Amino acid sequence: MPARVRKRLRYWRRIFSAYFGSKTSQLTFWHETPAVNYAAPIDEIGEYYMTFHDKAHYGGPFDDDGIPMLDYRGELGRQYNPIAIAQYGLAAYNQFAQGAGDEWLDKTVTVADWLAGNLTPNPSGVPVWNHHFDWEYRDTLRAPWYSGLAQGQGISLLVRAHAATGRDAYAQAAERA
Repeated sequence: MPARVRKRLRYWRRIFSAYFGSKTSQLTFWHETPAVNYAAPIDEIGEYYMTFHDKAHYGGPFDDDGIPMLDYRGELGRQYNPIAIAQYGLAAYNQFAQGAGDEWLDKTVTVADWLAGNLTPNPSGVPVWNHHFDWEYRDTLRAPWYSGLAQGQGISLLVRAHAATGRDAYAQAAERA
């Protein structure tokens, strides 16, 4: 069987398993109805402009430090996805900013610490959050790969974490990113 056909079969097996398998998959995290957060200010740092309500209540899996992981099943298994991590952190920050309790600030700080500690230079020397797994999109994104969405949302979380805690490490990591 040609390599191109094998690649497509792997892709469709993964999609089928994610949608129709009996266990939770990465889709558990991604599939929520997008909602604008009308409480988000437009002229200062505050709540993020999307609610990410369902993401705040993501049921896992998490690593031992409380960082969300996505289960891509099969060969990929559980992976850190910097986009999902940043979105979970932004969701936690929104919960904290809405007065849901200090445990949400703790979750925000956990994610901010992970983001600040996991910036690595890309081939051009720009610090990014890498995805350490291959991903079939239009073409296969070969690990390590990075995403503008991870960069933007990671920076957004770090800026908010700095505003909430005053920790300079978050502002410095946001600047580097």
